[in-house]
Amino acid sequence: MLQPYAARDEDSRGRLYPEEPSRFRDCFQRDRDRIIHSSAFRRLKHKTQVFIEHEGDYFRTRLTHSIEVAQVARSFAQALGLNIDLAEAVALAHDLGHPPFGHTGEDALAALMQPYGGFDHNAQAIRIVTSLERHYADFDGLNLTWETLEGIAKHNGPVVGDVPYALAQFNAQYDLELHTHASIEAQVAALADDVAYNSHDLHDGLRAELFSTEDLSELPLLDGCFAAVDRKYSGLNLYKRRHVALRRFFGILVDDVVTQAKRRIADLQPVTADDIRHAGRPMVRFSDEIWEQLQVTREFLFHRMYRAPDVVKMRKKVTKAVEGLFPFFMAHPAELPKQWRKEVDEVQSEIELARIVSDYISGMTDRFALQEWKRLKKLR
Repeated sequence: MLQPYAARDEDSRGRLYPEEPSRFRDCFQRDRDRIIHSSAFRRLKHKTQVFIEHEGDYFRTRLTHSIEVAQVARSFAQALGLNIDLAEAVALAHDLGHPPFGHTGEDALAALMQPYGGFDHNAQAIRIVTSLERHYADFDGLNLTWETLEGIAKHNGPVVGDVPYALAQFNAQYDLELHTHASIEAQVAALADDVAYNSHDLHDGLRAELFSTEDLSELPLLDGCFAAVDRKYSGLNLYKRRHVALRRFFGILVDDVVTQAKRRIADLQPVTADDIRHAGRPMVRFSDEIWEQLQVTREFLFHRMYRAPDVVKMRKKVTKAVEGLFPFFMAHPAELPKQWRKEVDEVQSEIELARIVSDYISGMTDRFALQEWKRLKKLR
């Protein structure tokens, strides 16, 4: 049973290009399925979460991260009486715009694109699902519903100030009401992202031996998790002990988000989905206490994992690859694949060419970007 402020198939604002409804799936289920079957979604398998994709078989990639985010979003949506399919669709699509090498690649590409309108992975996700995926006869993109597009664009909150060009271009064609908050389903997808990466980055950091179980047991929240495990399971072996403790940590975050969302919804007493959009504040967030304690964990991860010497060394290597690929294709656009040539032939400015090159590079997987840079260095 959906709450009155949840998204409903019959109330959807529809698609930019009208389509006949499916006989078997509602509109948000179709959105989810189109995202899963997209080329951009498949490429996430070989894109960095923290560690470069080829560095280990067990580390999260951008794809496994997205699947975990979707699982958490579904749990939130079910607990709160929301539209599970919309929450899942936004969660699965939220990182489609990430370039190779994770945030390192994004930082490098954003700097290179600064003279041409910049680069933002959320805006690039909109560009992908509205233009760059080209598998349908009647339109470019995936022709997702307004609600799913809104969620991708605004899951982190209203977009104000300087709107990234990739988002501004589409928004001029199909108004996503960027000044408001997104649906509550998109908000649970955003918090699911926080829960997922704060949990799984600890797992991956332990596996990479960047820190120890003892280091984690001294952090707020986690100290209590390890103590609870020790009380219940005396003498548990090292690997099971830390896995059970991290599961408890995960559970604490999930429970806190659900509890706080219910309280904030009760205070607002929304009766429509638009009441959530115009509330002026997010309905889904951590409690102040958990958020403050979580900041200590985030700071720990930043210094011990994201800026670990081996990670920084690889960051420098892959940054050079992106910084090499971009000017090469700007100077030699004929080296772009055949399917990009028509657009290159039609460009009327350096800005348009830069955005095509950015689209191409941002779509690369980690391994392909490194292979291309190795190949192109021989042509210089």
